Amino acid sequence: MSRKKIRKSSRGTVRSTASRRGGHAKTAVPDEFEQIGNGSDRTGGKKVGTDILLIVAGAILFSLAFPNVLTKWGMFPVAFISLVPVFVVVRRATWIEAPLYGLLYGFLTYTIFNYWLMVFHPLSIFIVPVIYASYFFVVFPILKVVDTAFPRYGYLAQLVVWMAYEYLRIQGFLGYAYGIIGYSQYLFSPFIRISAITGVWGVSFLVAFPSAYLAAALADGISSVRGFVRRHRIDAVAYAVVFLAVLVYGLATSRDYSEAPTVRAALIQQDIDPHVGGLSAYRGSLDALVRQSTAALESDPEIEIVIWSETSFVPAIEYHTRYRESPEMWALVRELLEFLDGQTVPYVIGNGDGQRRRNAAGELVRVDYNAALVYDRGEFIDTYRKVHLVPFTEHFPYERTFPWLHRLLVENDTTFWEHGDEFTVFEAAGMKFSTPICFEDTFGYLSREFIRAGAEVIVNLTNDSWSKSVPAAMQHMAMAVFRATENRRSVVRSTNGGMTVFIDPNGRITDMLPAFVEGYLIGDISVYTDETTVYTRYGDWLAWLFLFGAIGLTVGAVVLVIVRRTHATLP
Repeated sequence: MSRKKIRKSSRGTVRSTASRRGGHAKTAVPDEFEQIGNGSDRTGGKKVGTDILLIVAGAILFSLAFPNVLTKWGMFPVAFISLVPVFVVVRRATWIEAPLYGLLYGFLTYTIFNYWLMVFHPLSIFIVPVIYASYFFVVFPILKVVDTAFPRYGYLAQLVVWMAYEYLRIQGFLGYAYGIIGYSQYLFSPFIRISAITGVWGVSFLVAFPSAYLAAALADGISSVRGFVRRHRIDAVAYAVVFLAVLVYGLATSRDYSEAPTVRAALIQQDIDPHVGGLSAYRGSLDALVRQSTAALESDPEIEIVIWSETSFVPAIEYHTRYRESPEMWALVRELLEFLDGQTVPYVIGNGDGQRRRNAAGELVRVDYNAALVYDRGEFIDTYRKVHLVPFTEHFPYERTFPWLHRLLVENDTTFWEHGDEFTVFEAAGMKFSTPICFEDTFGYLSREFIRAGAEVIVNLTNDSWSKSVPAAMQHMAMAVFRATENRRSVVRSTNGGMTVFIDPNGRITDMLPAFVEGYLIGDISVYTDETTVYTRYGDWLAWLFLFGAIGLTVGAVVLVIVRRTHATLP
């Protein structure tokens, strides 16, 4: 009997050439710890070089899918293939390489994608990429183990793990929503309206699917694609049917809001970061706000409300009115109050809310909140204090655990705020609205809580001037679009530098002021309340399913790999 040559398959299984050519030779016991491929490209420096090139390509494709330095709108179709290099590298990697490649991918991707962090805070451009390098150090091996354990449908298991990662990364102190792959689709209105049911997570799953599918098809190179597609053609057809159904749903649920009540608003963009320059910057910001507000009201007498940006006026109004410790600050506050007393419409103002509280030692100390205030009919009617603070730069609760890091942050001019605990709903100009501050509009759960508390409109106040980057402001705004589609509510954003916009409940950006210019934007806010979405009712239910699924798949995969490995070593 002639001897048969053997080779290693892409799944680590030893197969005979007779089987590959259509014969019926027996397949040996699989070894999940074998690596894919063969030849010089799979060993030594050439393989590592190829893997690193794939990681670089993945980081670039990911960044191009979102607003970036080449196009401020981003290239949202690129998102559908942006993760192909990630899944390919995971398949190619050895068990030792997988976490190391994860480190490289996480650090490189967030350095490119969030390059503008270098001007946010001296430490941010190091902290964020390091955090994501740490995340992917864990995620890559998990992606590999589920893919190895489930040879036929490993790519679907990888998708579930990816979705669980996206959800977990927005949780807790380090919660950060920039880079959730679904957010890249903010311009694709019919597609993203499915978020009214699934939140952004359904969109992310549909965006990531083609990458995982293509990577699995390319496991053995171009020559393996035809065979994979033949075996998984039902998967591809099912995806196409779901994708088309989502588009039909999005088109069918597009609403005409012309019959809904409206409130005419002026959004003021002063194009001055008042946190830079002390009292002179506070003065310049107030002058710009008064100038643009007056011009807006003169140009359109039908304006019913004026909205300023986050900390547009920095000196704590209530604190300096009550205590008057600084004559200079009190003079500026008094000037603001005199201006407001002469107004006939409500004003929404971003401000630092200062209070005196007793600390643990019983000492009376000042605490400050990042806040939004509404002035109407001669008084401030209510205050919202920011609930979800920016980690490290607004809030660091681990001073005792990491005193060296706390000291480093303080030495780099970090100002810490206290966090609020109420989902305030304002009522003015004939509408009920809530004011998530700055990056609070990047978290779906927050806007959902405001809506459930009674808000009819989401009014975001933001300061992105520090970034000096249009892509940074656009990346932020892209996430706000989903707050409209998830809850079917209007969203308006008043920023001090960009992006100042009106977004209707369909998720369409109806008007936008150019970034980093002083000016105002006037528009009608549709106060639409006839619909309560599945997402508003049940929140991140799909994300929880992905999370539990990922846990189950990971545990099961580890057990399977160990069992198969044990059986493979038995005589």
